[in-house]
Amino acid sequence: MSTAAAPRKLHVIIAFALVYVLWGSTYLAIRLAVDHLSPLMMGGLRFTISGLLMLGFRAATGHRIWVTRHELLRLAIIGILLLVTANVVLGWAETMIPTGLAALFIAITPLWFLMLERLSHGRERLSPRGLAGIFLGVIGVLILLWPDLTGHSGFDRRQLFGAGLVLFSSFSWASGSILVKRWHMAVDPYTASGWQMLVAGLVGGTLALAAGDLHRTVWVASSLWAIVYLVFAGSLIGYTAYVWLLKNVPISKVSTYAYVNPIVAVILGVLFHGERMDGYMLAGAVVVILSVVLVTGAKIRQANQETEAIELEPVEPSGD
Repeated sequence: MSTAAAPRKLHVIIAFALVYVLWGSTYLAIRLAVDHLSPLMMGGLRFTISGLLMLGFRAATGHRIWVTRHELLRLAIIGILLLVTANVVLGWAETMIPTGLAALFIAITPLWFLMLERLSHGRERLSPRGLAGIFLGVIGVLILLWPDLTGHSGFDRRQLFGAGLVLFSSFSWASGSILVKRWHMAVDPYTASGWQMLVAGLVGGTLALAAGDLHRTVWVASSLWAIVYLVFAGSLIGYTAYVWLLKNVPISKVSTYAYVNPIVAVILGVLFHGERMDGYMLAGAVVVILSVVLVTGAKIRQANQETEAIELEPVEPSGD
């Protein structure tokens, strides 16, 4: 390995560590924030502050932050998919279901990644192993929901709706992530994430004001500290590391964050928010994670009968 390549590989390792750990902790922070703030207000505050700080830092350090209207449109679409219809909706769902359960449902995100990738490349077909993984993922979700579907738990329709919101959130996140990978823009990943966060914050804040959330907001220390944590740990550090990974690492490898985040989220939820892990959650988590491993490790068969494996081994990232 060349001297120049070694630091870049170290950057990949650090970026993965940040996404794995920091994002796992944001489930609890989001839950604390939406205890007293509406999800839209939470998202509006978090992402507007994050976007302004990121763009301000880039400008202060001599980097170009202005983008073309075409680039701004694309960045806005990505920001809305990733941070409004995914992240804010996740916050809404966490007002209905425990943080650990929400994180476990997010573990299905890599399945969305792979299915959307395959749908956009009609010549590619999943191997039987991949198809088995997708089927197993459905089984895992059914296990997670089984107490609710059979009426043997304290969950009601509202909480089932919350689970559905998490699945929608993960689909939106996968859609936005694929656009990040596919749309090649001259803007660097850090400036791009700044614009995405700023647009998402302005959209969320506008919707919050339109819904009258400002008058219903209760400003308490726990929610404000959660917003501060989400701004720095979740957005400025975690989200920027994620966007950088999408530009430098195969998307199937990036999606592995969804395996680790639930473990961190469940542990923190049990330790600091009085949540509990039951047998269904544990069993469903094992099945979902196994399904994701099967799918992301599956081979893809091309129409010309050539076969390639999804990259799971370390790669040398290219510059952007």
